[in-house]
Amino acid sequence: MKIGFVGLGKMGGKMVERLLNHGHEVVVYNLTSKEVDEAASKGATPSTDLKDLVGKLEGRKLVWLMVPAGKPVEANIDELLTLLNPGDVIVDGGNSYWRETVERGKRVKEKGIFYLDCGTSGGVWGLQNGYCLMYGGDKEAADFAEPIFKSLAPENGYLYCGESGAGHMVKMVHNGIEYGMMQAYAEGFEIMKKSPYDVDLEKISRVWMQGSVVRSWLLELIGNALDGNAELDGIKDYVSDSGEGRWTVQTAIDFDVPAHVITSSLFTRFESRQDSSYAMKLLAAMRNQFGGHEIKKG
Repeated sequence: MKIGFVGLGKMGGKMVERLLNHGHEVVVYNLTSKEVDEAASKGATPSTDLKDLVGKLEGRKLVWLMVPAGKPVEANIDELLTLLNPGDVIVDGGNSYWRETVERGKRVKEKGIFYLDCGTSGGVWGLQNGYCLMYGGDKEAADFAEPIFKSLAPENGYLYCGESGAGHMVKMVHNGIEYGMMQAYAEGFEIMKKSPYDVDLEKISRVWMQGSVVRSWLLELIGNALDGNAELDGIKDYVSDSGEGRWTVQTAIDFDVPAHVITSSLFTRFESRQDSSYAMKLLAAMRNQFGGHEIKKG
């Protein structure tokens, strides 16, 4: 199958390579030419802009966007709507907010073009292991794109989730759960780190992968991170978030769902970015005022 692919970042470039390995023809475009040249060296067809990319596709066209949420998605859709024909398909494979996806789907449909939202999980390991795909939108358009989903995913690793927005909603919740799992692992390993026992945390992560109820790919990655660097030297205790946790918490509020763990893990990430916490200082001051508890000077 022939596909246009826009966005060759740390995931997009690997996805293109996997599609090429499965025999698809891929026309690629990226804002910077280095990534386009690299994809071309592996067999992709380069293009200089969206117009050039669309011009190199034939018949019913399929264009996959792998660009950051928000304005980049909007800008690409706006231009593609001037280039594509009725019946063509746009896939947003990034982490867009599902409510925005629903509105985009309506806008694209007015032009007679189909818009699929595809949550994509697998990170930088997807080339080797495949990408877990959860997608929504028009079912006929999704069936048309299925050869692409099948090649990107491992066996049984892709699922049509429902109407427009369903794929991005499911992926949003997936990432919210990921926040909570990561936080639980991080706290548990810190407890063991501060215990009176000289336990080997890397070996703990490895043995837990063998039959334990808490085994997971994240646990395997913990072992990889600790291998040869048990103190995590060179890593600052600053944790970013890319939006999905915030969207999950907001959606939980909208649906009256008490999402304690996900909300707490998101706020903990915010806490990690503070060089100095005024709130913590005020807590210490209050304890000193009512109970005479010690204040550490800093």
